[in-house]
Amino acid sequence: MLPLAFWLLLLFLPLMGLYFYLRFYLGWGSLFQEGCVHPAQPLVTDKRSRDKILRQGFSQNTIPSNPDVLVIGSGVGGLTVAAVLAKAGKKVLVLEQHDHAGGSSHTFQQHGYEFDVGLHYVGQMHEGGMLRVIMDQLTDGQLQWNRLDDQYDSVVIGNRVYQLYAGKKEFPDALKKQFPGEEEAIDKFMALMKKVARHVPLLGALKILPYFLTVLLLRSRLLHCVSPIFWLAESSHQDVLNSLTSNKDLQTVFSYLFYGVPPSDSSFMINALLIHHYKRGAWYPRGGSSEIAFHMIPVIQRAGGKVVVRAPVSRILMKNGRAIGVAVQRSEGEVCVYAPVIISDAGIFNTYERLLPPEVQTLPEVHSLLSRLQYGMGCFLVFVGLRGTSEELGLKSTNRWLYNDGDLNSLMGQFSSLEWNEVFEQLPLMFITFPSAKDPTYSQRHPGRSCMTLLTMAPFEWFSEWKGQKPRRRGEDYHSMKMKLAQRMLERAMEEFPQIKDKVDYMEAATPVSNEYYLRAPEGSMYGAEQNCSRYQCDIITRTRAETAVPGLYLTGQDVFSSGIAGAVHGGLICACAVLNQILYLDILMLKKRMKLGKRQKRWK
Repeated sequence: MLPLAFWLLLLFLPLMGLYFYLRFYLGWGSLFQEGCVHPAQPLVTDKRSRDKILRQGFSQNTIPSNPDVLVIGSGVGGLTVAAVLAKAGKKVLVLEQHDHAGGSSHTFQQHGYEFDVGLHYVGQMHEGGMLRVIMDQLTDGQLQWNRLDDQYDSVVIGNRVYQLYAGKKEFPDALKKQFPGEEEAIDKFMALMKKVARHVPLLGALKILPYFLTVLLLRSRLLHCVSPIFWLAESSHQDVLNSLTSNKDLQTVFSYLFYGVPPSDSSFMINALLIHHYKRGAWYPRGGSSEIAFHMIPVIQRAGGKVVVRAPVSRILMKNGRAIGVAVQRSEGEVCVYAPVIISDAGIFNTYERLLPPEVQTLPEVHSLLSRLQYGMGCFLVFVGLRGTSEELGLKSTNRWLYNDGDLNSLMGQFSSLEWNEVFEQLPLMFITFPSAKDPTYSQRHPGRSCMTLLTMAPFEWFSEWKGQKPRRRGEDYHSMKMKLAQRMLERAMEEFPQIKDKVDYMEAATPVSNEYYLRAPEGSMYGAEQNCSRYQCDIITRTRAETAVPGLYLTGQDVFSSGIAGAVHGGLICACAVLNQILYLDILMLKKRMKLGKRQKRWK
């Protein structure tokens, strides 16, 4: 007679098969559904209507009672996890210290011009792409994207100009035409880049799997046998490039997306992912980057949650070693808000060093982690308003990256050690972009105007004496210093685009001190913890995860996965996986497959 266990197994297997069929192939019970995406509604430009969503002020009378989750910060990582949890039926309260929701994706208007703060362009937004599917689900399909020109980036090295083109075949072919004799190096780089893109989900898996299991895998040294992604993550970008080519200009093109770390100290994996991110094209949100928050917030509200601004969290409340709420600093004193789950989008340093009690920092697992991470370098932004539309001025959506020469390690080394006065003479690297040329709605919303943004890296030490001081109260020395650099950057931009010489109508600059004040970015580091090789060692990858050393407290955003909009979105998804104890990526992958199958069936009909 067969044992009872056999009959139970015989019954269990079909039931499990039915569950997986209903859940993944039909989408039953999944948070991500085809029906969530609706035809896009007309762009909302009315200021009052937008402020009702993006600028809801904090007050004890307006916040929802008994929230399930509190999120500190409304950056893309905070809004992503809040929207996913709202889809799961959670009542989420997002607390933003600034007067606009959106973090680095918010925009501001001055003198009739609109400027984005941190989003300049996004890759992998093609129809059916993973990131596009995720963003459509988080915004009900209301966030629309405008594709930039095929030639989306130009890299200027001295007086030599190299152009990058979108397309699986077009991207390498264009490089081969510009670098004759380097065909083999380009093919090898493309092959490595493809490996990185295919295997990077394994890094996400390390952050989702139970921690004890990841530690076991780490100690067994099995990870490096399973996939090349782990040694590519730990390898210096420069070392890998040196094995491919000695052509300095080609090495620069393979490293051109600067974020403050020289190739000699940056992870090959991260640089390869950045290049791959734009390989199939670049996109910009129709209506500006604030559209991201504008369309995510209604998803949060639909489940009874809210996103409120002017709500600076001064500390995380704890009881018996567990996070139980937050204290919001108001003029009348602290207001305490409680929830069973607390999520911080304030970054790993702010969370552990500013919001938690000092004794938490002394925990061995916290101290050892923080000692291995560094603050990222700050940046210096110049916002320029121009008379005339982008069409009238002949401005294109193509971005321009400027380098004095092709040795990025030397350039960035000089940059960090330059005295302030030397910066004006050398200006080693700079980025130029025209947001108004990327967004076809800009000229409709701001007739007769266009805008330009300039960016360079800036050590916090240049402006550290004004740390903690409020804007417009930092004195004439500060204003004179920042505008002197802004003027030098403008002059350099005019050399590239002489048609704007007599069209400048407005100019303002933001320093690392500005970024620290408005975005609470430690030392103005807009890209989170430093993106160096140390951060992408396997043991650090496994330890920078959503779960923290404090029960009930989770991290989201750039510091969980990687930098940028895509990094923040995946940080939010990984955090949602941890809070809900589900592998949500399986639902997204199956949704993608269902969508692809649906398209095929339509074609067959």
